[in-house]
Amino acid sequence: MALAVVGCLCACSSTSSSTLTTGDGGIVRSYGGINYVLHVPAGYHQGTATPLVLMLHGCTQSAPDFEAGTQMDKQGDAGGFLVAYPDQPTSANAAKCWNWFVPGDQARGSGEPSVLAGIVGDVAKDYTVDPKRVFAAGISAGAAMTVILGATYPDVFAAIGVHSGLEYQAATDTNSALSASAYGGPDPKAQGDAAFAAMGSAAHAVPVMVFHGDADNVVNVVNGQQVIAQWTETDTRAGSTAGPGTSEMGSAGGKTYTHTSYSGGQAGKTLLESYIVHGLEHAWSGGSTSGTYTDPNAPDASAILWSFFAAHGR
Repeated sequence: MALAVVGCLCACSSTSSSTLTTGDGGIVRSYGGINYVLHVPAGYHQGTATPLVLMLHGCTQSAPDFEAGTQMDKQGDAGGFLVAYPDQPTSANAAKCWNWFVPGDQARGSGEPSVLAGIVGDVAKDYTVDPKRVFAAGISAGAAMTVILGATYPDVFAAIGVHSGLEYQAATDTNSALSASAYGGPDPKAQGDAAFAAMGSAAHAVPVMVFHGDADNVVNVVNGQQVIAQWTETDTRAGSTAGPGTSEMGSAGGKTYTHTSYSGGQAGKTLLESYIVHGLEHAWSGGSTSGTYTDPNAPDASAILWSFFAAHGR
């Protein structure tokens, strides 16, 4: 998927909610002008506090496409958590990109972050969502927006997963978005300070898992490294300093990877982790070919992400 920035328009601001229909992928609902697919795990019981994972697709993708490609529903059934897949309308961006590079969509209380965080509350109106175990993950433009959600709504999202994404405010217009994707964004320390400022009174450390392929020719792997560096600074400012990284090599699904863990979170837990998958292009690691932009011959990002999230509830 090209990290396109075509057709950038304002996101819908309505906060009305409705359930539209039930499809093969789950219940299709609408909130704030954005439709989203909700997967309710097998064995769900109303009244039992249940985790929720928000999954943000990349450019040119759709919610059902991302649902099929990541197979996160299977993780939801096994782990007992709800999964919501928002679908960016073409009225907001012609290429269906989340508008991560637009200043109005990089702050709390406005634009797309406000609507996406609001989807959590919309789900919680009808399902028993555990507010201490709400998470967000995405790929490409969706990953860049996930970083924004972590910075602007750290009181909503307990941890985030960033697959092939970019640091906070890596760009503020179309030209800088293309440049950051190809070469990396601004100084991660400065962006880390900016992300901390965006947290405002809700500031606290956010655990982050990064996945990135070192053969990604759409979002250069330097961006994955910058995400870790940015969040190292942000979390330090928020009161949790990441320790030195400990790296190990591994192999899964046919590709090798370098897994780096940074201590500093809750006792016995990591604060930050990264998987740099060698030979992985711009694709969801370990995903299914039933969706677009996936590589099944790689570590299972969905399973690894859920394991990380499960360990990082508040």
